[in-house]
Amino acid sequence: MITIATEDLTLTAAGYDFGIRVYPAARPDGTLLVWLHGGAFIFGDLDVPEADATSRHLAEHGTSVVSVDYTLAPIDALASIPLPPPQEGMPAPEDLVKALGSGRPRAPFPVASLQAVAAFDWLAEHALDLGGHARAVAIGGASAGGNLAAGAALRLRDRGENVPSASCLIYPVLHPVLPDPDEELAAKVAALTSGFDMSPEATAAIGANYLGGAPATDRYAFPAGHDPRGLPPTLIVNADADRLRASGQAYAAELAAAGVDVEVALAHGSEHGFLNGLEDPHRAAVLERTSRFIHERAAAARA
Repeated sequence: MITIATEDLTLTAAGYDFGIRVYPAARPDGTLLVWLHGGAFIFGDLDVPEADATSRHLAEHGTSVVSVDYTLAPIDALASIPLPPPQEGMPAPEDLVKALGSGRPRAPFPVASLQAVAAFDWLAEHALDLGGHARAVAIGGASAGGNLAAGAALRLRDRGENVPSASCLIYPVLHPVLPDPDEELAAKVAALTSGFDMSPEATAAIGANYLGGAPATDRYAFPAGHDPRGLPPTLIVNADADRLRASGQAYAAELAAAGVDVEVALAHGSEHGFLNGLEDPHRAAVLERTSRFIHERAAAARA
């Protein structure tokens, strides 16, 4: 196994300090990635497998990664959010929230969104130090982190200075209200034995909690349904028995219709959050596909 020597740093953006963990590639090949974990915007940190194990895997395959410990949304409304049951091998969402609770500053949108951009700018500034190029920095995330990555890509497009070389969204949530599932997806969700169902009620409440009063129509909060022209090449990998699949599929269709280079894939047989399962059979294949996409688009950006 390759040893990755990480470094934790503190940045400031949108009025809040936040952490990043730098994973320098053991054998850097010029690719760079900003990575954002999921957790319904209200829980998760740099040590959950979706953050740490994902970053280590990509760093072992040549990509230097900055994982972002963004400011989480408030938990005042937690009691009214119908959270799903815990995933196998993971603490219950309520326990994670309590563990992170009291001493950690929290803030609603747009704080985490702006911090994602700040992390991208930091990595672009330090690209040469990590064996990469400022014009070949990708951004990505899973679930709520996929939302943050997509929103940051929009912000960077609109700013017009340096856009990501690629955007990698794994089982992302991109709509404030999920599109209705088709019959095939509805049947798979109904048959879930784990009970890990991101219900419409849960996702709507989680989204409202994240917004904190901001309009759900803000394109940086929920990128679907807005003009995606000029966005970077985008990989979307959806989980199979996952209501959020409808969001990822709909957004992929929007990107394709707008002429954005988009690659969409389905991890057949998977459930939401599979990057947190270190033994999950879908994890390695999806990370390999993500790594390949990052490398291909970085080569194009440098050409």
